[in-house]
Amino acid sequence: MRFRFLSMIVAAALVAAAPANAQRQSLADRVGALEQQANNNQSNMDMLNQLNQLRTQLQALQSQVEQLQHDNEQLKQTGKDQYLDLDSRLNRLEGGAPVLPAAPAAAATAPAAPPKPATAASERPPSVHGDAGSLAASGDERTAYNVAFDSLKAGKYDDSAQLFMSFLELYPNGVYAPNALYWLGESYYATRNFPLAEAQFRDLISRYPTHDKASGGLLKIGLSQYGEGKVDEAQATLEQVVSTYPGSDAARTAQDRLQSIRLGQQIR
Repeated sequence: MRFRFLSMIVAAALVAAAPANAQRQSLADRVGALEQQANNNQSNMDMLNQLNQLRTQLQALQSQVEQLQHDNEQLKQTGKDQYLDLDSRLNRLEGGAPVLPAAPAAAATAPAAPPKPATAASERPPSVHGDAGSLAASGDERTAYNVAFDSLKAGKYDDSAQLFMSFLELYPNGVYAPNALYWLGESYYATRNFPLAEAQFRDLISRYPTHDKASGGLLKIGLSQYGEGKVDEAQATLEQVVSTYPGSDAARTAQDRLQSIRLGQQIR
């Protein structure tokens, strides 16, 4: 009997201990869940802080980009203004619409001037060497040349082109032939017929490489090439003008045009 009684006591104790153990396990699970939730909340807070930091950095970068875009637009506008101003001055220097003085008067012997870009304002009569009879014999040539030159002065470029062509047919090796070749090229250049203009300037340089107008002819070859859209060839020719005729007006004009071309390429 005593043994059975002890067994019953032990069993009762075990039954009583079971709910307490279960309660302890349940409490531990709840604590663990709370700790996990706290950890998750901390992770969320960390992510939120990082997100806020990234948002702040993004806003700063956007402000920098907007400032750079604004600065870039200002630089573009400044470059464009400089390009247009330079291009306008160069067009005046190049004599695209020349205002010409009186036609060449009687020829006279004189030392050759330094090479200049041939513009209408710099036209002077070619030097003629010989006796009075030779000078008198060139009278008809001068008359024909003056007629073509007067047409160019009046801005009748189509007419002047025809007249200079006729002159060159009559006097292919005349005293005024180099001048006529140059102004024939100018007549084509003024009407934007760049291929024909380039051909006349090349003929001038080929036949009269040491003539006063050779530097201007080479300059106009480069400008004609640029007018044709041959930008690389034009730059090479203009650089040749600078190196071949250093210190001349043609070289200075070529250098300005090179700067204009490069500036125009940068702002596009």
